Amino acid sequence: MTVAEKKTKTKPAKEKDVAHKLRIRVRAYDSKILDASVRQIMDTALRYDAKILGPIPLPTEIKKYTVNRAAFVYKNAREQFEIRIHKRLIDILNPMPKVIESLTNLSLPSGVSIDVKMM
Repeated sequence: MTVAEKKTKTKPAKEKDVAHKLRIRVRAYDSKILDASVRQIMDTALRYDAKILGPIPLPTEIKKYTVNRAAFVYKNAREQFEIRIHKRLIDILNPMPKVIESLTNLSLPSGVSIDVKMM
């Protein structure tokens, strides 16, 4: 057997026990509403005995905007505004179908956005 044949020959792949994970990213402008909705998600998952990692607070995203106060005369007079977006991360390990179904039927307050990924 030559060196080239050894490199092209592959070993048989072993099937691993793949652990699935449901990753939920929750975002909101108000931190109190965000924490209440995260608590609601965690209570729903714990009701079905799911293993939860989190909530992990992610860095707050701050968007700043600078606006002229006057349109014509006072160009140096400016105002600054900012929008803060608070984020949390929740991981649910090996979610059962009942957990996923109950999380999809969950009603959360307006202003809270959720991104769900299956990993």
